[in-house]
Amino acid sequence: EYTDQQVPNELLQVVLDAAIRAPSGRNSQPCHLRVLTNRERLEEMNKDFKDVVGWDTPAYTRWDVNPVYQTAPTLAIIFAENESYMDSGIMCENIVIAAESLGLGTCIIASIGALFNDEKAIKWKKLFDIPENYKFQIAIAIGYPDEKPEQKPRFDDRVKVIR
Repeated sequence: EYTDQQVPNELLQVVLDAAIRAPSGRNSQPCHLRVLTNRERLEEMNKDFKDVVGWDTPAYTRWDVNPVYQTAPTLAIIFAENESYMDSGIMCENIVIAAESLGLGTCIIASIGALFNDEKAIKWKKLFDIPENYKFQIAIAIGYPDEKPEQKPRFDDRVKVIR
């Protein structure tokens, strides 16, 4: 959950600067980032998404009470010309770490990709000035947190140092 308070432009610019500076393989910089801050557009995107996946489909956490953007006032969406998942993941991590360092909350959202695999994607890609052949990579909800959920358990046994 997030408050209704929009992320100030100065803080958003810090987050975007961190995204732009994300490293990429061979410095190819294949990722294109679009940031949606208009509440009506976010609600329209949620409607289109729900029309694609179904209004009663548990496609994401808290699907029954929250929109796909998790009530955040800002949604960052990463696209790339090819399947640049590693580069997109690095950009995504930069966004999340920068936002968290500024006291903002984030939620990484993959489920909205269903919208960008549908014919409704044409409308959104046109709005975002993204070529039709570019692929959705990942989205990040950004805003002031209205709650502080506990960190989920980590699997410490998945990291091993071999000497």
